[in-house]
Amino acid sequence: MARATAHIGTDDYATQIVAGGHKLTSDEPSDNGGKNVGPAPYDLLLASLSACTAITLRMYAERKGWDLKAADVALHFYRVEDKEIIDRVVTLTGDLDEAQIARLLDVCERTPVTKTLKTGLTINTSRG
Repeated sequence: MARATAHIGTDDYATQIVAGGHKLTSDEPSDNGGKNVGPAPYDLLLASLSACTAITLRMYAERKGWDLKAADVALHFYRVEDKEIIDRVVTLTGDLDEAQIARLLDVCERTPVTKTLKTGLTINTSRG
């Protein structure tokens, strides 16, 4: 379904990523030993969730013929003791009634990346 590769050399933590044919750079912030030349791994995780949320909302609204002009998704990842939490705030712009807004917010809970993160997944590691 999806593939990505990452390569890191000896240049601190800057990592070259190829995902979906697109080249990205990830790094750690300077206060964590990196040079901050790209988003950190958790930033990329949030980027994935926010993009999936926005895209799914657009697709759903188009399919329903609803007047969704824009969807903005703001995420915050943090830890409380041993629990990891993502707060998601969705701002919807357009001529939408309260029932449509409620439905779109409900759709957020079933986006593909949301479901993967909430249910977990199996990660198999092998030697290349």
